[in-house]
Amino acid sequence: MGELISIIANGDKIESQPGKPLPELITELGLAPDKVVVERNRAALTPAELRETSLEDGDVLEIVRIVAGG
Repeated sequence: MGELISIIANGDKIESQPGKPLPELITELGLAPDKVVVERNRAALTPAELRETSLEDGDVLEIVRIVAGG
């Protein structure tokens, strides 16, 4: 296994493989990538950007579940 990187997701430190696709991490956290909004390093990601983003050392993520209401 190679060297791990450190990221922060919703305030929790997580070690992960470098280059891991962001949707894969979201799934590992028990969330559906198409049911969340993600801010990476203080910038909101569009759904297309989320699908194309890979993790880098030092990333800070805020992941918020989308909840429908009425």
